[in-house]
Amino acid sequence: MSGVQQIEIAGDEGDQRLDRWFRRRFPHIGQGRIEKMCRKGEIRVDGGRVKPATRVEAGQVVRVPPLPEPGDVAAQPARPQVSEADAKAIRAAVIYRDDHIIALNKPPGLATQGGSKQTRHVDGLSEALRFGLDEKPRLVHRLDKDTSGVLLLARTRAMAGALTEAFRARDTRKIYWAAVAGAPTPTMGTIRFGLVKAPGRGAGGEGEKMRCIHPRDVDSTPGAKRATTDYAVLSDLGGRVSWAALVPVTGRTHQLRAHMAEIGHPIIGDGKYGGSGQENLGDGWGAGLGGALSSKLHLHARSLSLTHPVNGGRLVLTAPLPEHMERTWKMLDWHAGDVPLDPFEELE
Repeated sequence: MSGVQQIEIAGDEGDQRLDRWFRRRFPHIGQGRIEKMCRKGEIRVDGGRVKPATRVEAGQVVRVPPLPEPGDVAAQPARPQVSEADAKAIRAAVIYRDDHIIALNKPPGLATQGGSKQTRHVDGLSEALRFGLDEKPRLVHRLDKDTSGVLLLARTRAMAGALTEAFRARDTRKIYWAAVAGAPTPTMGTIRFGLVKAPGRGAGGEGEKMRCIHPRDVDSTPGAKRATTDYAVLSDLGGRVSWAALVPVTGRTHQLRAHMAEIGHPIIGDGKYGGSGQENLGDGWGAGLGGALSSKLHLHARSLSLTHPVNGGRLVLTAPLPEHMERTWKMLDWHAGDVPLDPFEELE
């Protein structure tokens, strides 16, 4: 196609990565080409230079440079090849499947989407999750690379739109389990610190980190967004470590990790927000426990519930803990059957 285009982000296209938006609009353009056009400044948002991972919002205008026609053979990307081992692994992660939805128990260490130097991810491996359909399933939300648990995919474009709207309308409910340093007080509460992206975190955004902002300062802080997290302590071992249930009322980047660190109780294994210390120096705990316990991030999307867009029934998806958290729970004598799936339910 010839000429530069100026395309406005539609109301149902906001709050997603630029490269994901671009691939949806121009599926014949590969990720490598998108990254190159961003580096050269050919793709811009509201006139400014951007990265592939830049999040776009409804109403913003994307400058799209001249692109090859979809029928141009040279422009057509080959369907990504998934190795037999990877295909087997991603299929083994499926915890629910029907004609419309697939849910995975995403393992820790596997990215949800591709990016700079990130070639193995759920979005690519989902080629192995077609299960007879012509199109691969689409992501409708994300989990951090080191966070495990329930991840939802839509099997058709129409279902992707319906599920995206369900997330936007907060018809979904996500409950995370975490091992956190110390014992939060009170044992049940709400964290309302805003979040803003911290500067200077790597050329490709791979070191991205969020900074907490006091609620009274959110409106006056450029780029800051309001964020709310509910938490409940399910078990406390002598004030040293606690089993917590976390509900992200809003869905900001690194929200749970940043919020728990801000109140002095970082998630175990979170070196980015809690450091690797194992003691309380008066300004909050470090995120390490030492000994035989794993140093991996102890954050797991335990359950996700939503109204099924087709049959109208309430769908509740639950994911078993990953191996490293299962070992920690066993060592600390914590048992899933001893706690309610939703500890906040009786308060609503």
